[in-house]
Amino acid sequence: MATFQLQQLSVPPGHRVILHDVSWQEFEAILEELGDRRASRLAYSQGTLEMRMPLPKHEKAKVIIGDLVKIMLEELEIDCETFGSTTFKREDMAFGVEPDDSFYIQNHAQMIGKERIDLTVDPPPDLAIEVDVTSKTQLDAYEALRVSELWRYENSKLQINILRDGKYIESEVSSTFPNLSIVEVIPRFVEQSRTLGRSPTLREFRQWVRKQINPNLT
Repeated sequence: MATFQLQQLSVPPGHRVILHDVSWQEFEAILEELGDRRASRLAYSQGTLEMRMPLPKHEKAKVIIGDLVKIMLEELEIDCETFGSTTFKREDMAFGVEPDDSFYIQNHAQMIGKERIDLTVDPPPDLAIEVDVTSKTQLDAYEALRVSELWRYENSKLQINILRDGKYIESEVSSTFPNLSIVEVIPRFVEQSRTLGRSPTLREFRQWVRKQINPNLT
């Protein structure tokens, strides 16, 4: 049934489709058929399946934000393992989600060399990033899977969500980078990259981070 439905389904860039009463077995079959090399993102929340197809603008923002995160981690000498848009799911909870980007930071050591993730054994990512629309389906999945920090970038604004007692609360401060003005600076450099270009923006951002670490740096 899942194969037949997918053959009939077309999701234009920038749009999403929500399917109801989808069993876990059907969700797994859809993941298998779509494969890993695809542009679409899926989120599954207790029978509700959301499929979305990002725009090129979305993809560029996703990449640049991921690059900015990596620069901060490098300059602060914080180790990490990156898992990109890996599917994070748990059948016993009936939740699954595919972030635009994801990082293991506090739990990086136990994820070294991992090629497959089993959330009944492995921890969830410490930081996940979503660009543009993060729907209730996605938020429910992130909360249920206990992703401790979620960044949501939309309309040139960054919202940081921190997990507290199983629910997300909006925060002006990142748990991962508490001494950096993330909410203010990330949108500024993302927008700058649209006019200045990726490489000059990343070089300038790296200098900014170094000055935050060492204010006396010239």
